[in-house]
Amino acid sequence: MKKWGSILQVSFTYVGTVVGAGFATGQEILQFFTRYGGMATLTIGLATALFVWLGIKLMLISSDLGAKSYEDLNNLLFGRRIGNWVSLFTLVTLFGVCTVMLAGAGSVFKEQLHLPYQAGLVITLLLAFLLLTKGMEAIMAANSIVVPLMAFFSVLIVWDTWNAPGSFNWIELDAGSSPQRVWFAPLLYAAFNLTMAQGVLVPLGAQIKDRFVLRWGGILGGVWIGCMLMAGHFALAAQMPDIARFEIPMAQIVHRLGPVLQMAFILVIYGEIFTTLLSDVYGLALQLEQRTRLKYKLIVPLILIVAYAVSQIGFKTLLASLYPLFGMLSMAWMVMMIWHRRGPERPT
Repeated sequence: MKKWGSILQVSFTYVGTVVGAGFATGQEILQFFTRYGGMATLTIGLATALFVWLGIKLMLISSDLGAKSYEDLNNLLFGRRIGNWVSLFTLVTLFGVCTVMLAGAGSVFKEQLHLPYQAGLVITLLLAFLLLTKGMEAIMAANSIVVPLMAFFSVLIVWDTWNAPGSFNWIELDAGSSPQRVWFAPLLYAAFNLTMAQGVLVPLGAQIKDRFVLRWGGILGGVWIGCMLMAGHFALAAQMPDIARFEIPMAQIVHRLGPVLQMAFILVIYGEIFTTLLSDVYGLALQLEQRTRLKYKLIVPLILIVAYAVSQIGFKTLLASLYPLFGMLSMAWMVMMIWHRRGPERPT
């Protein structure tokens, strides 16, 4: 039972790292899947397979290496010279996602809670700082609360949409896009999110030596991500094309469930944004600690302060511009992960 508890914690941490602002609000699902119509059902399956396979592989390699941060993994995949540049790119990418998470938190406060945008940023920064001082344990604990709640709402949304007028849009919707764009989208999505997830999955794999726990944590986490993607696509497709005009479309869908559940879902969205922010700042701080002589406890507040300044650009603008670019640049990393051959496994 203790081992399966550890498996659930690993899977929760995996899911919570991937399911951030864009995913939880529905923007990511719209941009990479639902906009391409009924074919999204198949492309979500492809993305899920990549999350399971490469998530497991990433954690097992990190366990073998005893990696301190994702820089050790990149040096293994690319060699030290190229790996240093890849790690630098990953550092910039992680920082960009941190700003997206902060901006997403501000958008939740402004659009859904009718509170000042800046209040959302400041409160999120303070909470993040308090938990990040506790390290990986706090990240895993936060995800163990937020991820099951998000899964509950995914089931609730599917149930509510089941008999809606557009409930068959998830397989019938025709977006008229070229096959190349349709099938490239899940590769971009998986590449970007796996590159970002290494910030937490690498130190997680290094800390947890049990290969059985890492393997099944990767399986459950990857499948969980896929099921939540499918649930989001099912609900969003039923409301297309009108739903695409909202900055937080999933909140509009939950609106039909009543004010209490709507408010609870908004808090869950905020929780998913927050846990991804924790994961990204943590991974970024570990790499900077490895590259510089600065201490972790000094690096964390510096990252949060600079991210606050950049997040003033806004949520949707950042999401639309950063995610596709970082996804394409992450393709090289994913290709190297696929090609890398691991050595003999140690016994469980």
